Amino acid sequence: MKDFKQNRTTLSEEFCRNVYAVVREIPAGKVTTYGDIAALLGLPQCSRLVGRALKQVPQALALPCHRVVNAAGRLTPGWQEQREILLAEGISFRANGCVDMKECRWGLTNSLKC
Repeated sequence: MKDFKQNRTTLSEEFCRNVYAVVREIPAGKVTTYGDIAALLGLPQCSRLVGRALKQVPQALALPCHRVVNAAGRLTPGWQEQREILLAEGISFRANGCVDMKECRWGLTNSLKC
């Protein structure tokens, strides 16, 4: 497997650029998962690296990172605004507080569904 880290703490610029390019494509009113992004990049085993790349997005890029959730539809811990932003975009939530992934998922297998 190719090493996507420049060193032990920094991801490669190429990997981050590829992640950011996918995130730019997520339409309003849809969400995707870290794993879906990794799979779209042809690296299904790299979902945690996708999360790390999104954690270090420069604000100047203005990416819709709020549209990325975990596979169960859980939101990013400690980011209270994420739910409000998603609600404003029309994302539906289940009673347990998770995004309704069947209704709102965008990605490999569901990009044409909703």
